[in-house]
Amino acid sequence: MKAHKGMGFKAAQKQIARKEGVSMKAAGAILASATRKASPAAKRANPNLKKVK
Repeated sequence: MKAHKGMGFKAAQKQIARKEGVSMKAAGAILASATRKASPAAKRANPNLKKVK
């Protein structure tokens, strides 16, 4: 069975901005911070997480 593909960065950023009521720039910072803290298992499931500096 094929694994579900993770959400894209821009879509996740927009969702955070709407949910938290913050700017897109702040939402990007929140998302980047959370992405850096992602578990190794999450990075295996979604290799795009490794691209975030």
